[in-house]
Amino acid sequence: MDASPIKALIAPVTPLQQNCTIVWCAKTNKAAIIDPGGEVPRLLKALADQDLTLEKIWITHGHLDHAGGAAALQEATGVPIEGPHPDDQFWIDDIGVNGARWGMPDARSFTPDRWLGDGDVVTLGETEFEVVHCPGHTPGHVVFFHRQARFAQVGDVLFKGSIGRTDFPRGNFDDLIASITGKLWPLGGEVQFVPGHGPMSTFGAERKSNPYVSDLAVESMEV
Repeated sequence: MDASPIKALIAPVTPLQQNCTIVWCAKTNKAAIIDPGGEVPRLLKALADQDLTLEKIWITHGHLDHAGGAAALQEATGVPIEGPHPDDQFWIDDIGVNGARWGMPDARSFTPDRWLGDGDVVTLGETEFEVVHCPGHTPGHVVFFHRQARFAQVGDVLFKGSIGRTDFPRGNFDDLIASITGKLWPLGGEVQFVPGHGPMSTFGAERKSNPYVSDLAVESMEV
């Protein structure tokens, strides 16, 4: 991504190895941390190592491993939290309870400074990302998409070779498939994406071979 207007660094955090992503404007070194699930001191060190200035905290959805460190990171830096969509407030409200259950006692709930909706734009330095509301894994899940860089952070909507779970409260399989095929695929097959867990892929590769949402798989669902 050297010639891109943005750069990115993936930092897996929490026992669930969630892909927290540090993205920054290549011109200004202004950064956003997407989904700081935990390990805030390590994330702050990564910012310092790259000589970055944190400007925003972005949240794809309210699950503990994606959002559990947002409150502590905001306290340490004073930057605003943007996202997710307000339909995930019930998940954010339960972060503390779920943190105790999953062995992450430092995780805390928070109130975003800005809730996000489909079609919103979030700014970072001299560049901007589009917000795509993609319900299914959770009702308020959003994706952050940089059109010029052909780059997306998709949280737990889509993975290399898989898709997000829909057996959590207010998850919906049909909504998830519709989000992926109706909202992500039209962005372009060349788009590289960081999933919430595991390795990166492209929308094109998943459209060809993902056993859940490839064109062939989707056609078989419709028969």
